[in-house]
Amino acid sequence: MHIRIGTRSSRLAVWQAEHIQALLEKGGLTSELVLIETKGDLVLDRSLAKIGSKGVFTQELEDQLRSGTIDIAVHSAKDLPSNLPADLHIIAFTEREPANDVLVSRNKSLSLQGGESFRIGTSSTRRVAMLKHYCPQLATVDMRGNLQTRIRKLDEGHCDALLLAYAGVHRMGYDDLIVERLPLDEFTPAVGQGSIAIEVATDALKSDIAEAITRLINHEPTAACLRAERAFLARLEGGCSIPSFALAQWTDDTTVSLTGGLVSLDGSQLLRETFSGSAQESHLLGHSLAEAILARGGDTLLLDIRAQL
Repeated sequence: MHIRIGTRSSRLAVWQAEHIQALLEKGGLTSELVLIETKGDLVLDRSLAKIGSKGVFTQELEDQLRSGTIDIAVHSAKDLPSNLPADLHIIAFTEREPANDVLVSRNKSLSLQGGESFRIGTSSTRRVAMLKHYCPQLATVDMRGNLQTRIRKLDEGHCDALLLAYAGVHRMGYDDLIVERLPLDEFTPAVGQGSIAIEVATDALKSDIAEAITRLINHEPTAACLRAERAFLARLEGGCSIPSFALAQWTDDTTVSLTGGLVSLDGSQLLRETFSGSAQESHLLGHSLAEAILARGGDTLLLDIRAQL
């Protein structure tokens, strides 16, 4: 069984695809990488909100799935739209790495807890909004591009620090640049942060390939958490440009706790709720959390956010 793996061409995306490749090889499957450029990789002079948040990093890979050029598409789980087209399916999530955001800098003395003012580079509306909420003294600098590009811009003086996902920084070997790991109960991450997702087209869903990939790659405890998070995001009809957040975690062998919410673009309003329930009903857990956020004023907040983007 030979599998064509579609991936973006950035170093981090290729690392993730090679990680999937290694897992498949352990199961006796051969594979090859097919590198694909996405709109999000090519258009770097505009924010994600300005070029459209749906499918910015996934559309071109999904087109290749439909055409049969590739057998599977490898994505950062946080890049996947909350609602997939009917002819595409997620069949596996890898075990999640720590989901924290981290502060990255050459200056080891920097900290969000210190009260000092400095410039942080990020392209995430969620991170910008949370920084405005928790650290209003800090300035943010829009920072698009792959991880290596952002670190180069940091070194060139465009900002004093970067706010990034721990998983990507760790996978690329930049742990020595991490000066602070942010607490999950405040800087709750984006849906899916820290996991890698495998997507297939409907034609492959019941094939031997899909069965083998799910068996070799899917980490069910992580998948249960991400189903809850993605159900929350789907009910909000959120995307990369909406400053929403959610993180599901196991509290015991059968129960998942899901914390999530919304923050206004100016950081003045933050809505957060926590729901717990059976992992077997993770989709309902996410839906219930979203309904609670909407009932607390999240519906109006979403309208305001979309009007400003």
